Amino acid sequence: MYRKTYVEIDEEKLKNNAKEIINKYSNYNYYFAVVKNNAYHHGIKVVNSLIAGGINYLAVSSLEEAIEIRKYNQNIPILVLEPIDLEFIDDVINNSVTLTVDDLSYMEKLASLKLPYKVNIHLKIDSGMNRLGFKKRTDLNKAINLIKDNKKLFLEGIYTHLATSGISDIYYDQQIQTFLEITKDLDYKDIPIIHVDRSLTFVSHKKLEFANGIRLGIALFGFNGSRKIGKGLKAKLREMKRQMIVKKKKISPAILENDLNLHTAFSLYSTVMAVRTVKKGEFVGYSATYIMKEDGIIATIPIGYADGVTKDFGFVVINHKRFPIVSDSMDMIMVLVDKSVKIKDKVEILGDTISIKEVTQRIGINAYHLFNQISNRVPRIHKMADEEIEIKY
Repeated sequence: MYRKTYVEIDEEKLKNNAKEIINKYSNYNYYFAVVKNNAYHHGIKVVNSLIAGGINYLAVSSLEEAIEIRKYNQNIPILVLEPIDLEFIDDVINNSVTLTVDDLSYMEKLASLKLPYKVNIHLKIDSGMNRLGFKKRTDLNKAINLIKDNKKLFLEGIYTHLATSGISDIYYDQQIQTFLEITKDLDYKDIPIIHVDRSLTFVSHKKLEFANGIRLGIALFGFNGSRKIGKGLKAKLREMKRQMIVKKKKISPAILENDLNLHTAFSLYSTVMAVRTVKKGEFVGYSATYIMKEDGIIATIPIGYADGVTKDFGFVVINHKRFPIVSDSMDMIMVLVDKSVKIKDKVEILGDTISIKEVTQRIGINAYHLFNQISNRVPRIHKMADEEIEIKY
C-alpha cells in the first residue's frame, strides 16, 4: 500500500464467530453466510475462513458476486438472493449457482428453456416485505408443478425474508403466518432446505420447527443481537412498557439476551502524514470550520470522506491516547494532538480502543451502513494465523 491507510480483517475472528454460532445453535442443517457487497466490505476472500468455521452455504445479491466467490472457492453452493436475468443462464450453470425464483412469470420462462444441465432453485415467498417473492398460494403451486414436470429443474429450497425482529412488534408473527399460509399445500419433507430466520431473528425466537436453515449476515461479522435489559429504573420502565405492548398485541415470546461470544474482525488504521504548530485564532480546514482556542498541534491523517471517514467519527487513537478530529476533507482529516505525536505514528480509527459500536452510536447509523461506508479504495489486509495478504479493490 502507498498511503499506509488500510482496513485490517482478522479472519481468525470470523472463523471463530461461525464456530460459536453453530455450536450454540446446532439444531440446523444449513448455515448460510450472507456475503453480499464484498462480504459487508470485509472482502470476499473471507469466505474460506467462514467455511472453515462450519458455514456450508453462501448467499449473495447478484451473479457478479457469485462469480467473484468462485475465484476463491469452486465447491461451496451459492444462492443468489435476487432473480438473475435468464439471458445469463449459461453463466449460472457454468458457475454452479442456485437461482432464486420469485414469481410465476419468471418460473414459466425458466421452465421453457432447453437447459443442458440441472439447475437448483430456491423459491422466494413474499411474507410481507413487498419486495420480492410469491404472494399467492395458487401461483406458488403452479410454479412447483412446472418444476416437477421438468427434469432439469430441482427444487432445493424455499425461503422468505423477515422485516423485523418481532420483539416489540406484530410483524414477525404475521410474516410467519403468511409464509405458512402461502406454502400450506407443500409437503415440507419434500424440500431439502427451508430457511426463514436471519441474524436479527434467530437469536430472538425459538427455532421454527419446519425450518432447517438460517441465513447469517451481521452476526458473522461480530454482532450478536443481544439486548441488555439493564438494572436501573429507566430500564425497568422500558421493559414494563414493552411487556404491556406484547400482551396487548398478543406478540409471541421473544428472547432478549443471548450469550454468543462474537468479535468484530474489521479495524481501520492510518498513519500521521504531517504535524504542524498552529497558533491561537488560526483556523483549520475548509470553510474555517475550526478555530484554534489556544496554541496547539494539528496532525494530518491521509484518510477522508472519500474513504468513508468524516469528523463526525469524533476521535482517533495515537500512541494509546484519544485525540479529537477537528476537520475533514475528501482525502484527509485533521486532528488536534499533543507533542507526543510524530510523523509516521500509527493511527487507529476503528479498532480495539474505538469500537464500531461506539462510532455507530455517535454518528447515528448502524454497523451495516458503517461497513459499507468505508470505501473500496481503502485496501484490505487479511490476517490469518501468521500470514497477512493485501487485497486492493
